[in-house]
Amino acid sequence: MIFLYALALASTLQHADAANIGPADTSEVDAINCRLDVPGYMQFAMAIDGEEKLAQKRHWKRIASRNTFMNEYELPQAITVAGAYSTRRIAFTGNAILAILDLPEPATVARPEQVESAMSVEPMIDAPVDTGNTTRAQAEAAVPFRKFMGERILEDATEPAGPGESYGSHMVVARTISNATTHPGKTFYGCSYRFEMLDKDGAPL
Repeated sequence: MIFLYALALASTLQHADAANIGPADTSEVDAINCRLDVPGYMQFAMAIDGEEKLAQKRHWKRIASRNTFMNEYELPQAITVAGAYSTRRIAFTGNAILAILDLPEPATVARPEQVESAMSVEPMIDAPVDTGNTTRAQAEAAVPFRKFMGERILEDATEPAGPGESYGSHMVVARTISNATTHPGKTFYGCSYRFEMLDKDGAPL
């Protein structure tokens, strides 16, 4: 399975060469703002600490992150995303690039992006209030961290296996906004680029 995935990924990247600029010319701001396609982003992400040593060439400083799912960097100069938010911190996860914003309430940037959270603390607040033994203020105080995690899909493309081919692909580009207890007072604003290999019948492998 891993071998087949590697073949599919290599083929996808090869087909993308003519359509994408090289990783060295790819802007992290464009990646964060979902301006890349999936193959173009994958080439860029692989070059950060790959043979191209893109992070080193751009003088990015690797930061020890409290979130084990993130590779975090400090940039030499601030970038601006979402129109008006400036930061020098970015992070990479398994399939996403994120700007780390000094923004304690993710909904502030999520609303204009039309991103709603898939997580809700309201049931945790409503349950004790409904018993009549707790006021809403007390219940809200008992849940100091409000998890936000949402996305809005911008591109969703499926390429079925062609004649004589054994696999196809499914690619998704999505605006993603979230927060985490590891980064109090911060909002993660970025883009996920997802690749899924399909069998000849179109089923995920």
